[in-house]
Amino acid sequence: MSREVVKNAERIVVKIGSSSLTSKDGGTLDREALDSFVDLIATLIKKGKEVVVVSSGAIATGLAPLGLKTRPKDLALQQAAASVGQGLLIRNYSDSFTRHGFLSSQVLLTVDDVVRRSHYKNVQSTLGKLLELGVIPIINENDSVGVAEIKFGDNDRISALVSHIVKADLLLLISDVDALYDAAPTHLSSPSSKPRAIQKVSSFDEISSISLTGASSKVGSGGMITKVEAAKIATSSGVTTILTNLDNSSRALAGEEVGTIFVARATKLSSRLFWLAHASSSRGRLHLDEGAATAIRERGSSLLAAGVTKVEGEFSSGDTVDLVTPGDVLIARGIVGFDSEDIPMMLGRSTKELAQEFGLEYERELVHRDEMVLL
Repeated sequence: MSREVVKNAERIVVKIGSSSLTSKDGGTLDREALDSFVDLIATLIKKGKEVVVVSSGAIATGLAPLGLKTRPKDLALQQAAASVGQGLLIRNYSDSFTRHGFLSSQVLLTVDDVVRRSHYKNVQSTLGKLLELGVIPIINENDSVGVAEIKFGDNDRISALVSHIVKADLLLLISDVDALYDAAPTHLSSPSSKPRAIQKVSSFDEISSISLTGASSKVGSGGMITKVEAAKIATSSGVTTILTNLDNSSRALAGEEVGTIFVARATKLSSRLFWLAHASSSRGRLHLDEGAATAIRERGSSLLAAGVTKVEGEFSSGDTVDLVTPGDVLIARGIVGFDSEDIPMMLGRSTKELAQEFGLEYERELVHRDEMVLL
């Protein structure tokens, strides 16, 4: 695949992690690194590109003012650091973009902003208007109010979802490593171990055997796992994704063979199915028998009550639920057509039998195939 698609991208989402914006000890914001990043964005805009920035760094920026040396594990202390750091971070961004005569804005997101359809549209409208006005949106997860149960978990995922929301042509993930490797890059200096940089990923099956485990930076919450997952989300929406470090970003954007390119799917998911797969919050689980699991995976069938063995969670008709195999493997997600309290009496029974006993409104699918996405 030629990297012309990268060079020709008109609307770009760029995500940068905390480790790329902070000092080596992780305790302070590195203004020189931030200025270098802003210069990169400014160059793109001067070429006529539209750019949305997703920036980590609020918690890291707030550490030093609070006298903290490392990212705290305590959630309340993380929120306090984010509250202090976010203002300082956005002020530095504003000052740096002013050097180029550009106006930037702060956009803080929570999980509700993308999982609730009405909020999702509001985010889309706001970002669209900012780009129309020539303003550079700087997005961050709202760590100062997020709680463990509802947090996105990482700005990598936010950047992928935002890429879909703004209909981006390209997602650039800036990390502290220059590419995806077939082994941990921490061993790059070892003569006995020579990890190989992967230039292109056309299918995620190609990298299924690669171990992506390992700690993230001392100030960040992500790692290579979340970056690959972000690439998977973005490419399913038709957005080409590049992974590299800050030093190589300019070359990567120019179409040079640096970093790792994740090829966008030729047939992208519809907005509704994309939302189901990646942005919606599951309210429960339906356990399938082998026949139902096979029918869904291989034939794209709807889910009938006859193929369900167990229901978990409390949900209402219209909520999102996960569909799992007898081995507890998640295979699909969909919009359920019945309340959780009604389903137990339906399990293992045909639609005809249910209609005869409970009425014609029961002669339908639990999850229709048009309201389902395979995972």
